[in-house]
Amino acid sequence: MINDHLSEFAGLPVFEYTSTKEMSSKKPRYGRDGSVDPLAQLAALRAPDAYAWRLGVDSYEPEEEFAEYFGDFVKAANTTAVKAMVIGPAGSSDSEEPGTPARDALLEHAAAFPALKALFIGDITAEESEISWIHQPDLSPLFAAFPNLAEFTVRGTGDPYMHEISQLGLNIGRHDALRSLTVQSGGLPAPVARGIDSAESPGLENLELWLGIEDYRGDTTPEDLARTLSGEAFPNLNHLGLRNAEESDVWVRALADAPVVGRLRSLDLSMGTLTDEGARMLLDAPVFRELGRLDLEHHYMSEEMEGRVRDAFTEAGVDVRVGDRQVPNGDRLYPAVTE
Repeated sequence: MINDHLSEFAGLPVFEYTSTKEMSSKKPRYGRDGSVDPLAQLAALRAPDAYAWRLGVDSYEPEEEFAEYFGDFVKAANTTAVKAMVIGPAGSSDSEEPGTPARDALLEHAAAFPALKALFIGDITAEESEISWIHQPDLSPLFAAFPNLAEFTVRGTGDPYMHEISQLGLNIGRHDALRSLTVQSGGLPAPVARGIDSAESPGLENLELWLGIEDYRGDTTPEDLARTLSGEAFPNLNHLGLRNAEESDVWVRALADAPVVGRLRSLDLSMGTLTDEGARMLLDAPVFRELGRLDLEHHYMSEEMEGRVRDAFTEAGVDVRVGDRQVPNGDRLYPAVTE
């Protein structure tokens, strides 16, 4: 999932834009998927609404500033028809604010993208940068700048060792168009979670958070998502993902009494650290058997408990996923994605 660049986003194939400057350069961009085909790009530019446009520069030694590169795309494409964008690296990961150029370029040219409905920020592979080292700035202004945005995903919350620079912010405020929000991280900071929890997005249907570990600033607790779990924050939510959690059992305990669960069609607790203790809570709380789908893949349940959970939820008509059983190595249990 994080080892390859996106090939599809928002139901559209991803097309990576090559700037005029790069087209004439003989030095290939690090991490580029395949060779540059000028004819293919010309054809894609004639149908800008048929693709999710990937925009990014070299993550090590970029020959072109992201602002210049992004401006080249604005000139080349009919941006009024662009529906989806995927943002890769916006500059060297060693720079002072590696994620800021992308945010600033989006804000500067927001008026040129009136049809933009889907935005992915941080399409950066593990080879380019470990997920917990991907620095993202305060992205809150993007929600006001793109009022028609229905789908938003961000990967990375900020390098935990770079406290002197700004960290990810997602204070969404009021946003009526938003339907899907995903934050992928090796550690979700509590202030980010509280920013999401305080949002006024009544149409939100899908919320997916990768909670991660405390070592990488993942200190979000159920109290930080109180409005979400109560059902007050997002009355139309039908899918909740609390994935990649260091303390999956704690989250199961909170969910067992959370009013929002009774409204959900699907619950995703995959990539986490669910143990037999958490599994017993899942079995004992009737509300979980009313789900349409329950994903528990990558867990630490015993083989016997895994079978009990599979049989009980299958009998209840729940599409349950319980694969990828992990064996503890020492006292600490690790989720699927950390560093």
